Order: sequence, then C-alpha cells, then structure tokens
Amino acid sequence: MSEINTLHALLAVGQDDAVALGAPGRPTLTYAGLRAHTDATIATLNGLGIGRNDRVAIVLPNGPLMASAFVSIGAGASTAPLNPNYREPEFEFYLTDLNAKALVVEEGSTSPAVTVAQALNIPVLEAVAAADAPAGQFELRPREPMSAAATANGGYAQPDDVALVLHTSGTTSRPKIVPLSHRNVCASARNVGGSLALTAADRCLNVMPLFHIHGLIAAVLSTLRAGASVICTPGFDALQFYGWLDAETPTWYTAVPTMHQAILARASRNAEIIANTNLRFIRSSSASLPKPVMQELEETFRAPVIEAYGMTEAAHQMTCNPLPPRARKPGTVGVQAGPNVSIMDEQGNFLPANTTGEVVIQGPNVTLGYENNPKANAENFTNGWFRTGDQGIMDAEGYLTITGRLKEIINRGGEKISPREVDDVLMEHPAVQQVVTFAMPHAKLGEEVAAAVVLRDGMEVSERDLRSFVGERLADFKTPRKILFLSEIPKGATGKLQRIGLAEKLGLG
Repeated sequence: MSEINTLHALLAVGQDDAVALGAPGRPTLTYAGLRAHTDATIATLNGLGIGRNDRVAIVLPNGPLMASAFVSIGAGASTAPLNPNYREPEFEFYLTDLNAKALVVEEGSTSPAVTVAQALNIPVLEAVAAADAPAGQFELRPREPMSAAATANGGYAQPDDVALVLHTSGTTSRPKIVPLSHRNVCASARNVGGSLALTAADRCLNVMPLFHIHGLIAAVLSTLRAGASVICTPGFDALQFYGWLDAETPTWYTAVPTMHQAILARASRNAEIIANTNLRFIRSSSASLPKPVMQELEETFRAPVIEAYGMTEAAHQMTCNPLPPRARKPGTVGVQAGPNVSIMDEQGNFLPANTTGEVVIQGPNVTLGYENNPKANAENFTNGWFRTGDQGIMDAEGYLTITGRLKEIINRGGEKISPREVDDVLMEHPAVQQVVTFAMPHAKLGEEVAAAVVLRDGMEVSERDLRSFVGERLADFKTPRKILFLSEIPKGATGKLQRIGLAEKLGLG
C-alpha cells in the first residue's frame, strides 16, 4: 500500500459497507457514506469560498457530528476544534488568534462562540442533521446569507497542507498555535494503529473529548485508518459507560487515568456486564497512570492495559507499552512508537541509558514548529529535535519513564522534587483513591510540597498519618508539608489533573 499522507487517502481504506461511525441509539454510517459525506462537505465549503488551509473553527458537542466534522472538513480545509465549554472571552481569543474563516456549530446553537463570531464578522455555518440520518451525517448551511465567491483553492488537501490546528494548554504562558499537517496526523494515526495492532474488526468506544489531540487521533483517526469502527459517545459518563460497553460491544477504549478510576469505582455494580465484555486491550494516555489503577483495570476487565505517552506537538503518540507477548512495564510509558525518542541535556547532548534528562523527539508526526512564534521555536527545537518539556529516563531496553514535567518540578530551597514520585507513594496507601502533588509558595524556601487527596469511599486517614506514610518511604524534604482532603480534585477540560496553578485555586497562595 502506498503511503497514506492525507485524510482523503486515509478515508479510502475502509470497505464500502463496513461501519465507519456509530453512536448509541443511532443508525451507523458506512465508509461509502462517510466518503460521500466528505465530498459533499468539501463541495459546500469550496462553494462558500473556503478551501485548503483556510481555518474552520468547530464548536460541536462530543459525538458522531464532531467526529465526522473533523475528518470531512479536514479533508479539504484546516480544522480548529474548540472546547464547547469556553466562555465568550476565550472564544474571542481563539477565533481571533486562529484567524478563523468560518465557525461550525450545531443547528440552533446558542453558544457564546456564535455571538463572538458575529461580532468578528466570521461566517457561522450550522451542521444540520436529519433526525433519522446515519451517525455523523450532516449538511452545512450558513446561518446568514454569504456573498463569498467559490474558492480557487478547492478540492482535497495535500500532504503538507494543515489538517488540524490546536493550541497548547498554556498553563504557564500564552497558548501557542500548533499547526499539524496531513502528513503529521496520518503518520500519528499509523503509529497508534501499529502499536495496537488495529484491524478492520476492531470497535473503539470513544469517551475522550474531540477538541483534544488524544480523542481526535488515538480514537478516531487511528480507527478509520484501520478501516475499523468508532462508536462516538456524547463524552465520558461513568454512569452510562457500562451500558455502552454492553450495547456497543467494543474491542477497546482509550481514556485518561481519572476516567479509568471513575470506571473502576462502579465496577462492582456491573459485574455481569464486565463478565460478558470482550475487550482486547484498554489504552491509557495524556497523564501518568498509577500502578495500582493499572493492576485493578487488568484484573477487572481481564485485558492488558497499554499506557502510551503523547502530546499535541507530536500529533499525539510518541511512546507506547507493547501489546503481549512483549513486556509491559508498569510505571513506564513504553518504547518509542513512531518518532525517534531520546534523552538530552540542557546543552543539547544525548544522554546514555538510565540517565535523567529532557525527553526529545523527531519524526514525521512532529509539528514543524509553532505558528508566528520564533522565540518558542528557538527554545523548543535543538538540531531538529523537539524538546517536550518532560523530564525522563530511558532504560537499556528503551522503556521510557517520565519523572515529571520540567515546569512542574518543585524547587524547595534548591532541592528539586518530582511531584510524580510523591504521587506514586501516596497512591500506595490503601485509603487513597486519587492524588496530585504540587508546589505551594513558601516565604523562605520559595516552594514547599503540598498534596491534594481524594479518599476511597468509607475510608479515613489523618493528614499526620499520611505524612508519616510518605516519610517512611521518601526523604524528609519530599514529604508534603500540607495535605488537603477534597471530594474532587480540580481537573482540566480533558479530565487531566493539573498541578500548575493548583495552590492558587485551593487558596494556598
């Protein structure tokens, strides 16, 4: 098979009558249907003056409409999916920063994105889906009449055109624009599919938000590249998860650790459904998976748990733990799974095995650089290698362990502490269900160690006892001086626990 470097070529893989997209309670959309839908979508966009590399912001709820909008619009223009939960000032920032040529929303949407787009004179297109239409099929209609002439830059996008535009999370600085070409996203879809040995027989249950690289590439694009089926849920819901598992019979799902923990919390009530499931594997990415959670998942679902490591700038996947019979090493994010991966010091020298340094990557899935940001590109690229900002260590067999985010390392009076290390120890306590260790300000030391903890139902432990538990296992300077007990730890939009800014959020400023 020739190399697949565009979304148009990727959508050509599935058999005509095979199911491409499904959704709970909806008729399915076949690959023939998805291809026809994509052609119609591109023709509509071209007729409205929107073509290759023009940016189309998409604000749609999670589900089949969002999945098909991503691939069908992306096959002929550049998609910019945005979190539907943003407020007006956020939409104003993103739509302006993206220089969006149109905004796609669902029919009748009252999203603040519409108000902002109208104020900025950005055309609003509604994705209109008939009540009985197959999952993901829609028609694009301008909300107001458009006078644009047909584009001269129409048709299918080419390998080096931009397929997807996302912003970095911007926890410590202004969000940066990450343009990802068709070549980038198709390479990443191939990498994920190869790691997971996906075939046309697989069925992925997607619970990840589709404004984020994890869901877009690992769930949707890797599945479509294999000619397999994506079941598009309205988003993660622990109460509905087992019903979907029962009705949709997926062979795998991918999620972040907080979602896996919520799924496990309801496992005992769904023993019969679990006994009848046929999951080939479970995938975890976007944050560190605690070892006890991995073990409990494998025991509960009788399936291997594959932890992977990804980021937006790599169009998602960089490393992945292998499927059996190769070794999975809990606590690691596996071996390189697509791009070249290495460890580098601050001066740009490669470091030998078992030496801590910064994780760097290089490969066809990696963005060529941030947009309009020469300073960030100079800081983040060294001799053609992208600096991830993650601190890690690679063993002699090539398995990578992430020891922390460089910006999250706690600097306690010159002593550097990885919050991940403290998390891992606290998670070993039988009463602890969830934890995030973070830096809190300290008048003399600059930063001190703090932790937010959620306890398991019906269990109790004091702050003093937890501090003693850590103190028996780690050096005194790594022991949290403050432990807060919460019913829920604040999360980011994708369900990830966020360390940066947590002290302020919790009133420890």
